[in-house]
Amino acid sequence: MRFLCSLVLLSFLLLLPARGQLAPAKKATPVPSPFTATVKPVLQTNCSMCHNAKLASGGLSLDNLDATTLETQRIAWERIVAKLKSGEMPPKGAPQPVPDKRTSVVEFLEKSFDAADRSRPPDAGRVLARRLNRAEYANTIRDVLGVRIKAEEELPADDSILGFDNIGEVLTVSPLLMQKYVYTAEKVASLAIGADPLPKPAVVEYKAEKVRRLDLGATEHTDHLDYSADYLVRVWVRGHLGPNGAPVSLRLLVDGQPVRTMDVPTKENETATVARDAQRSHHEARVYLEAGPHSFRAELVGDEFRKPVPPPPAPGGNQSAQQPLLIYPEKFDMQGPFPPAGGARASRSRILTCDPATGGPACVRQIMTPLARRAYRRPVTSAEVDKLVAIAGKATAAGFKPDQAVQFAIQAMLVQPAFLFRIERDPKGRMAPISDIELASRLSYFLWSSAPDEELLSLAEGNKLRKPGVLEGQVTRMLADPKSIALAENFAGQWLETRSLAAVKPDPVRFPMWNAALADDLQAETKLFFDSLLRENKPVSEFLTADYTFLNARLARHYGIKGVTGPDFQRIPVDPAQRGGILSHGSILTLTSYPARTSPVLRGKYIMDVILGSPPPPPPADVPALDESKATSPASLREALSLHRSDAVCASCHSKMDPLGFGLENYDPIGRWRIADGKTPIEAGGTLPNGVTFTTPAELRALLLKDLPEFTRNLTEKMLTYALGRGLERFDRPAIRDITSKMEKSEYRFQVLVREIVTSLPFQNRRGQLADTQATAAITRDTK
Repeated sequence: MRFLCSLVLLSFLLLLPARGQLAPAKKATPVPSPFTATVKPVLQTNCSMCHNAKLASGGLSLDNLDATTLETQRIAWERIVAKLKSGEMPPKGAPQPVPDKRTSVVEFLEKSFDAADRSRPPDAGRVLARRLNRAEYANTIRDVLGVRIKAEEELPADDSILGFDNIGEVLTVSPLLMQKYVYTAEKVASLAIGADPLPKPAVVEYKAEKVRRLDLGATEHTDHLDYSADYLVRVWVRGHLGPNGAPVSLRLLVDGQPVRTMDVPTKENETATVARDAQRSHHEARVYLEAGPHSFRAELVGDEFRKPVPPPPAPGGNQSAQQPLLIYPEKFDMQGPFPPAGGARASRSRILTCDPATGGPACVRQIMTPLARRAYRRPVTSAEVDKLVAIAGKATAAGFKPDQAVQFAIQAMLVQPAFLFRIERDPKGRMAPISDIELASRLSYFLWSSAPDEELLSLAEGNKLRKPGVLEGQVTRMLADPKSIALAENFAGQWLETRSLAAVKPDPVRFPMWNAALADDLQAETKLFFDSLLRENKPVSEFLTADYTFLNARLARHYGIKGVTGPDFQRIPVDPAQRGGILSHGSILTLTSYPARTSPVLRGKYIMDVILGSPPPPPPADVPALDESKATSPASLREALSLHRSDAVCASCHSKMDPLGFGLENYDPIGRWRIADGKTPIEAGGTLPNGVTFTTPAELRALLLKDLPEFTRNLTEKMLTYALGRGLERFDRPAIRDITSKMEKSEYRFQVLVREIVTSLPFQNRRGQLADTQATAAITRDTK
């Protein structure tokens, strides 16, 4: 019985697990990875039908792209992000992802890129030892010796890469260039001290066609003088006053400063032809002028002369016999150089702190020690100064005067590598901060395109630049200095490409009003606009939206803007419906046109490349150019480009590029506003690949403003490239993201960009030799 009960109990226990198996515990559902949950559904639903192994549209297949390839296929993933952000993909007509999902994909991928970049050891890169480019050379000569030279006449043009001519990789030295440096150093030393005799005085005539008629009663000319000396400036006046023959006052200004006001005799009202009966008189003043660039302006005193210059007579004709010929300053000539009547030149007085004729070698040492310190941008050794003093001694022994001997020492200083090159030392470790001396030079050549001044150099010598608030204070001081115009001239002039404006030649038949003076005015407008945004710490968004610009009377007339008088540039409000920001500047609109017509393609490419930093790829070699014969009017041009875009290969780029360019069609090839081209009304609208439409330039600017983060990123990359003097690498991306993040938090203020660049890791540090092998391997990996 006991056995039977045990058997029953055993059977019961054996049945319990079987009953438990009827309701097993549910296994936890695997949680999908963020990539699988966020990115994969969008790619499969909206992209893979074209971008698969079979079709590979645009050379891209998604079949082998997954979370494990975010690093190994980084370039492909970045292309995907760019296309999704711009709305170019999926293309119009294809199923579109929900906006929130599109945003989530972009944010996930960008955060993944950033995390991957920051997971690597920080790397500041290495700036090559590079020579001064010719703008830096001329500015350094100006600030160290007080001598202004015309660098474009003394030195050959520098090679450019990455859009700038201060990149160390291409700033090489050839035997011919070294010969130019030796010759220029001799000339600069002579100009600085003035110990050599002046050449025989001569007369230089500036013919009427070479001067600028500012308005009816004002004429201006600019020239670069080779010698610091006295000159006789002569103004030629032509014509008659008008009905009462009252006396006229003529004012001569040099570099904007009045030099002399003279009475000009006039005749009674007479009818005269331009060629035969107009009287001509001349009036002169003797002035001392330092070697360098100068402007000369002659203006008749009185509001009645502040009127537009009348159009010239038709070819072969003359002025009506019934019209009085009004008086006006016609041209200049100059005689000189003459020995200065007022004493020594400014540069000589500043350099010769003692008399080498009586002080001997000790005086030469006293002169050359501070000069070499400023020229070499660092403390100098006794041995370096000894060499310069010895050169002066040899010159004296050869029979040269003591002040000429100093010239030889200065000439030798200006061909030393310490002057011609910016050299930084490699740290011993993997990466280290550059020295304060090196940081001072980086800062001064970034903001001023010149050597550190005394205050900056003294702080660097005392290792005080990195003390709290000191560097930021120096940036503020230097931006407020007039020398910071170099950023507008050298950075903005190359970034915005306006330095190339002098080479542009609009069709003289269609645009007879185009001349060198107008080109200079257009270039000055953009330079002053950039400089104003920087000095006033404006948001960078005003590059696209500013409702003001800088005009003088001549440029205002060109634009059709009334109420602007005088030859000097002034800040002028503009109608936002017609003008706003740099894309309405005539400099840029002329650069992006053909000689006889506008080019939506060039203008659209400019916006994509220069403004947004997303340049289209070069066109395939087998794609034919647009048939110009079919582009005889804006309507036919739009139609011709529409046919051009019908080619699938062309459409991938032109679908975005052409509408952007058509948004600027209200501006003619030299930047004037128009509502029609001949009898054809202008149509300035377009549809972007994401389906967004616009109908006016103002609406286009509003759309571009939505891309402000992209514009800021592009501006940051361009300015960091210029500041460092090297191309950017993958290891620079965290710095770029940090800078743009600070910009966003500061309402995109312009000076914040400059300060963040100056305090960034790549600007403050330098890669050491131990990191070279790792960095080279990483760069090789990134390019795959």
